[in-house]
Amino acid sequence: MTIQLNTDKNLTIHQEYDDKIQNQIKDALNRFSDLIMRLEVHLSDENGSKEGLEDKRCLLEARVAGKEPVAVTSFGANYDLAIAGALTKLKSAMETIAGKMKSH
Repeated sequence: MTIQLNTDKNLTIHQEYDDKIQNQIKDALNRFSDLIMRLEVHLSDENGSKEGLEDKRCLLEARVAGKEPVAVTSFGANYDLAIAGALTKLKSAMETIAGKMKSH
């Protein structure tokens, strides 16, 4: 599974945080690593430089072998919460996809 991290102009990610995100994703989606060919992570701040609640967004787009891409979005007060929320949603979606693939 290839992980591609994308950010908007309001965010600069240092290597340590990039590594943390990559490891968090690999740990959460390890069970589905044979199904997910590529995972795109899009992090953005919806309000730009202005303050705001729940304005950090994480969009995860999983390219699943032989299926349409699966995309989920989560908002949080910080990027860690947004990523955790999106991972929870993606795991649920992948459970469904894996179950359907197994039954066929």
